[in-house]
Formats: sequence, structure tokens, C-alpha cells
Amino acid sequence: MIEAAKDLLKRHWPALRLRTILLIVLLGVAAMPVAGMVVLRVYENTLVRQTEVELVSQGAALAAAASALWPGAAPPASPPNKARPGYYAPERTSIDLSASRALPSRPPAVFTATPADPDALAALPALRPIIDETTRTTLASVVVLDRNGRVVLGLGEGRSQRGLPEVAAALAGQPRTVMRRQSDYRQRYAFEWLSRASGIRLHHARPIVVNGKVVGVLLLSRSPRALFAGLYEDRGKFLIGLGGLVVILILLSGLVSRGITRPIVALSRASREVAAGQGDIPGTPQTAATEIRQLYEDFRAMAEAIARRSRYLRDFAAAVSHEFKTPLAGIGGAVELLQDHGESMNPEERARFLANISADNARLTQLVTRLLDMARADMARPGSGVAADVDDAVCRVVDALGGTTLTIEPRLPAGLPPVAVPREAIETVLTVLLENSRQAGARKAVLTAVVDAETVILTVADDGPGVAEADRDRLFEPFFTSHRADGGTGLGLPIARSLLAASNGRVSLVASPSGARFEVVLPLG
Repeated sequence: MIEAAKDLLKRHWPALRLRTILLIVLLGVAAMPVAGMVVLRVYENTLVRQTEVELVSQGAALAAAASALWPGAAPPASPPNKARPGYYAPERTSIDLSASRALPSRPPAVFTATPADPDALAALPALRPIIDETTRTTLASVVVLDRNGRVVLGLGEGRSQRGLPEVAAALAGQPRTVMRRQSDYRQRYAFEWLSRASGIRLHHARPIVVNGKVVGVLLLSRSPRALFAGLYEDRGKFLIGLGGLVVILILLSGLVSRGITRPIVALSRASREVAAGQGDIPGTPQTAATEIRQLYEDFRAMAEAIARRSRYLRDFAAAVSHEFKTPLAGIGGAVELLQDHGESMNPEERARFLANISADNARLTQLVTRLLDMARADMARPGSGVAADVDDAVCRVVDALGGTTLTIEPRLPAGLPPVAVPREAIETVLTVLLENSRQAGARKAVLTAVVDAETVILTVADDGPGVAEADRDRLFEPFFTSHRADGGTGLGLPIARSLLAASNGRVSLVASPSGARFEVVLPLG
């Protein structure tokens, strides 16, 4: 099942570029601390807003109870119609740690000569037990003020808090929540300094409305739940989040490993095995990055090219050894005979052996020259901006070979475009083909040209005996020649092919009813 899932994943895996994989990984890593800070900030702000909601709820309940128990409060005429539009009016939270300003700690109540409101004092015996019961559970501080802002129950009793902005808003009929610093704050947790809500206390002022008039104010205050206490209480959720973060890291690591690391390690191991002559070229992994896939393809092409080159060099070395062995053996035999029997030979015999030595030496010289020409042709590279005139190259070759036993007849159309092959290379190729025609016994050779969309096709056809069917496949092999007795080295056509290949051209033998016919394809300049 796992293997089937892997195969399905490989078939549908998208081709990701290396930079895309790295971008995803870097964005993921960069987002982790940001996400952590955002989560903690949002969580802390949620704790503060939750505290505000609890204060508003407690204040609304106490204010409703006070309104019902206040002296002179009229009983409701009829049950309220909860279905009417606008009946429900929830209060939105107004505190935001990042936007709200923290006011200084609440100042102490100030002296006032205004006497306490008698109605407020009359309502206290009924309100006090309710307030005590709620504060036991919510731990909120509750202060009751009369219509003049004088404290009638709670901290600062007998003094006035009318100057506080939240109290002033409540006396005007609008509930208000503010955020104030705590003057007696002491750090209790090791990392509490990281919390923005540390040392902050929420104060909520709520009006007591009786018969449509504000008769008093409830001032509630409470510290929000500490961030780290909240983290401990919600540790299960955070452990789940941490586990999810670890899973994401593992997935990102797997992405980097599957897309980059593992393919590179496998390619490195395969390179060592191929260099040691062991192992096969590995297949391209489907889950690797696009650049690494291309690297695998390039490595495969390079290994195949090296293998072909190695076979070529091995065969070439064997052919060179064979070609050099015959003249060297002839020279060595002649020298040995001259050393052993030179004094007893007549002048004609010595001259014949010296002539054989000279001929074999000339053969070796010709082979060395041809091998140097072939090495230069193999190392030739295409030039930039090459634009050679085919007519000029053909005219030079005709003039150079015009005095031989071979008649050369050029039939080129007028206005041939320039080609991207050096003129010297064209001349060398044509000279090789025409010399081969002459050695084969041809009397006449015809040169024609055709222009297509991207190339000029130059054709060399002669009236000689042609190429035997058995020799067609070996015609361009180094040292293959059927005219060795006439001085042929079998290197002319390989040199011609290498010169053209350096400029993205080619030469090939094509079928012909009589004689030999070669096509030289030259790319346009």
C-alpha cells in the first residue's frame, strides 16, 4: 500500500524549480516566529477582551438588580416584547491592547462636601448581599456611587470619584471601559515581562438607570487573566499546535530532502561508480527539482558521450597501432638486412632497400600529418559571425585541382547565400571528396547546390565506379580505405566530417544510379 501511494505520488508530483522549493522553505521558516508572535498577541488580546466581556456582563446584571431594588423604581407595566426589532442590544468590546491607551492607575477618591444620596443609601442593604455573592465568584472589585459620584459602597467610601472619565461617561448615561496601570503590580512569573497585559487592570463604569434617569454608577475593576497562566490552562491546545508545527517542519525537511538532497547524493554516488567503471546511470527521480532533473539528464548524456568517446579512442588507438605497424616493420626489416648483409649487397639491392625505407618513412610522415589534421578538426569549434561565400570556395578548389586527370564542372545557381562554415573548411571537404573521386578512377565530377530554408546542400557527383555496398557503412571510419596502395590513409573523410560537425554541418553518401554521390549540408550564415 505504501509503495502504491509512493508510485501515485511520483506520477502526480509537480515539477518544482529549486528556487521555488527554497522559497517555500524559507517562507515557512520565516513565518514560524511571526506566526508564534501573532498567535500569542492575539491570544493575549482575547484574554483581555474576555475579561472586559465578563465585567460588562457582571455590571449589566448588577445594574439591572439595582434598578429593580432602587427606591421609587416603578414596576414594569407589562412583559417586554422580545420579538420586536432592536430589543437585543449586545455591547461590543472596546479594549484592544495594540490600539487602546493605558491610563495611569486610578487615583484615590477626593473629599466632597456633598452628602450621600438618601435613595442610594436606602438601596444598599438589598444590593450589598448580591454584590458580595458575585464578587466571591468573579473576584472583581465593585464600587457603588450615587448620582453625584460619591462612593457609597466600596473603596473610598464617603469620597468622590466623579473626576474619572469612565465615571463621568456613566453619569451621562453611557457605559465605558478603560484600561489602567496597576500601581501595586508585582511580577509573579519568570517570563511575565513578555506580556503586554502585565500590570494592566480593566475598569468598567455602568450607569444605574431608574425611571429613565441615572441615579447611580457601578464601578467594576478586574485584572485580566495572565498570559502565562492562560497558556498553562490551555496547554493541551498549545501542545497540539506545537505538534502541528513539528509536523510542518518534518514535511518541509522531507520536501528539501526529496527535491534536493537525496537526488544530489544519489547522483554523486552514481558519478563515483561510473568513474570506477561500475554501476549504471540512475534514472531521473520524478520528485526532484526541475534543475536537478536536468542535471540527471545532462549527466546521462555526458556519461554516454564519454562511453562513446572511450570506445572511439580504443578503436582509434588500435587502428593507429595497426597502420603504424606495417611501415615500421618494413623499415625495421630493411635496416636489419642492411646491417647484416649490407657489405655483400650490390648497389642495386642496397638502393632497393633504401627506397623501401624512404617509402615507408613517407607513409609514416603522411599518417602523422593526417593524424594532426584530424586532431585539429576534432578540436575545431564553431565561430561566431561566420559568413563564407560558397562560390568563392568552389572556384578556389576548381583552380587548385584543375590540372589533374579529373574534370570538375561546377553548376551552382547564381546568388547563393553565405554559409556559417569557414571557407577553409569548405575547401578542405571539397578537396577530400574530389581527390577520392580521382583515386577511384573517375574522369568527371559535377558540383551542384540547392538552397532550402536553413541550409545550402552542396552535391559532389562523379562518374567513377562508385562505392561498394559492403563499404558504405565503414566509409567514414578512420583508416578505412580501399586505395591503400595508392597512398590512401583512410583519414580524409573522417577529417571532412569533423570539420563540418564543428560548424553544425554534415557530409553523407547518398544513393546514385552511377558513380559516387556525396551531399554536403552547410547551415546558412
